[in-house]
Amino acid sequence: MGFNTIEFDVNEGVATLTLNRPKALNSFTMEMHGEVREAMAQVIDDASIRCLVITGAGRGFCAGQDLGDRSVSAGDAPPDLGDSVEKNYNPLIRSIMNLPKPVICAVNGVAAGAGSSIALACDIVLAARSASFIQVFCKIGLVPDSGGTWNLPRAVGLARARGLAMLGDRLPAETAEEWGLIWKCIDDDSLQEEAQKMARYFATQPTRALGRIKKLLNESGTNTLFEQTELEKEAMQELGQSDDYREGVAAFMEKRPPVFKGA
Repeated sequence: MGFNTIEFDVNEGVATLTLNRPKALNSFTMEMHGEVREAMAQVIDDASIRCLVITGAGRGFCAGQDLGDRSVSAGDAPPDLGDSVEKNYNPLIRSIMNLPKPVICAVNGVAAGAGSSIALACDIVLAARSASFIQVFCKIGLVPDSGGTWNLPRAVGLARARGLAMLGDRLPAETAEEWGLIWKCIDDDSLQEEAQKMARYFATQPTRALGRIKKLLNESGTNTLFEQTELEKEAMQELGQSDDYREGVAAFMEKRPPVFKGA
């Protein structure tokens, strides 16, 4: 596939989606939304893809929405930002969080606005030591979108989420790791290598089980204990009949590495 605003590569079960507007800090335009949507459709439909890596080109991960992509001049009719969120950002966040495959985000620079929200929607967030996270919405009279008000307090707690969202201060990657916002902070020159190494590992693991794990964890915050344990029971019933479960048990008993097919 030929893309103008992203790069998309599939290799050994790993899909890598790179936001590729480096001069604009990989901020989103309508064209980028369309291309990301097309790439995500392939990730969803292609069973051979067992892990997704999302990263950015150049010195930034993603600065959110490209404000120059829509007019906000005094004489113009105000844009319907809710329509943009509904048609573009919300489907992207839901597709990432509902994808029954692991999603790694390699944050190579600043993640601002919706860029930060996209990172937080991923399962594992690795960030370069020079990277940072900024909830810039309050600086332009808006609220965190793209699942930001859902994922942020669940990651760092309500008090820190309020501070980040209402002050719009820059949060360095090292502090983000200390606060539990991300999985790990990594030296800049090792970030992409570490992300691909982890992705290749996930691509050899029991994909269906990993998909059920992320679904259960995502739903746990709003379920009662009874509801959650029922969902765990149903997942165990399903996965207990899978080829990967049989292979995992056989490998354990035979004292050999398992060969999971993701089925």
